[in-house]
Amino acid sequence: MLIPYSKVLEILRRYEVQVRGILHVGAHECEELRDYVAGGLSSTSIVWVEGNADKVALMKARGVPNVYHGLVSDKEEMVNFYITNNGQSSSILELETHKYHHPQVHVSETRTEQTTTLKKLFEENRLDTQKYNFWNFDIQGAELLALKGAGDLLAMADALYLEVNAEHLYKGCALIGELDNFLAEHRFRRVETSMTHCQWGDALYVRSKK
Repeated sequence: MLIPYSKVLEILRRYEVQVRGILHVGAHECEELRDYVAGGLSSTSIVWVEGNADKVALMKARGVPNVYHGLVSDKEEMVNFYITNNGQSSSILELETHKYHHPQVHVSETRTEQTTTLKKLFEENRLDTQKYNFWNFDIQGAELLALKGAGDLLAMADALYLEVNAEHLYKGCALIGELDNFLAEHRFRRVETSMTHCQWGDALYVRSKK
């Protein structure tokens, strides 16, 4: 997280948002678990979703609870899942300018898999939709697709932490302005942004209570 979770909590307190539970999509190896627990949550109050089944198996073997496999998008369809050599840049979208900003990263494997939506994932696993009011999406350009696939579940979130792009690091990825516009329609406002010189970064959105 480019914006440390401790700082995220400070900002959310200013907006009277208390994190009750976390939905983290794009778990990788659950690197944020320690920070989440240090911030006052139990590990059982976090749901992790990861598109790479190998990482899901690894996290379950390490004893991390509530780890689910899923390529989250706006609909169910067969897609190519591009797995990169660093793991963290894996996406359902092909690399575009990412190849120039990070030439050491390349696709090492392509798998054909079916996507799912957050709405279906919650239903299939009988997750309490009201428990997880802080969402963290790190899915390499597919964040807007995942938000659209959430449907009315989006109203259950009080704050969103999203990876954002200022240019098309991934083919067809949403740019930060598109996320701003979509989320404004759902009463979310961007309140903090941290960008890198490679034209990607992280942004924190808070839902208006009015």
